[in-house]
Amino acid sequence: MLKAAGAGAGDEVIVPAFGNVEVAEAVALAGATPVFADIDPATYCLDPAAVEAAVTPETVAVIVVHRFGRPADIPRLHGVGQRHGLLVLEQGESEAPYDEIAQRRERAAYLDARLNGVWTPDGGDGHTYQQYVVRVPGNGRPDRDAFARAVRSKGVDCRVPVKTPVHRMPAFRRDVCLPETERAADETLTLPVDVTLTKREMQRIVSACNALGGLLQPAF
Repeated sequence: MLKAAGAGAGDEVIVPAFGNVEVAEAVALAGATPVFADIDPATYCLDPAAVEAAVTPETVAVIVVHRFGRPADIPRLHGVGQRHGLLVLEQGESEAPYDEIAQRRERAAYLDARLNGVWTPDGGDGHTYQQYVVRVPGNGRPDRDAFARAVRSKGVDCRVPVKTPVHRMPAFRRDVCLPETERAADETLTLPVDVTLTKREMQRIVSACNALGGLLQPAF
């Protein structure tokens, strides 16, 4: 799509650094330069204000990636595109059947109501909970990683969704300030909300997390 739009050498394309490297790779394969903008801490998608701040005369497009089942703020991002004459492309997620989404939302609501010691996701704007992403308060990555190890030892399959932001990877390393991206990479953890989970398994998730949550204190 970038090539079809004429993007190439000398052009810049704004992309998120919080997520998969494939988006930046696609920009590079088209011959353009990926420029990283920060994310909204609630959606984990590109922050429209950060995108607008990253626009230069060389910017030709923005690639918006929807994350974890929570859509980006497309109306505001299209507004940025219209003001600056930019192509706005979207990378969506695979859509699950309605009944599966409903069951994921039920499990997410169960966790929302019972988890303490972690920050639960913002469920606004039709969240489909492709992944249930929490934040572990404390001192960033060391506390998050210790929390993950302890929860896994209780039989809970938790994962770090983004281990290294793209702007920290050798091939795309940039000296750019992305505080929300860095914070999300250090604090986030996914917990299961699969439709196959039983009530007992959901209770195990809550028990494992709540037993640890009180041990972590927000950093000052």
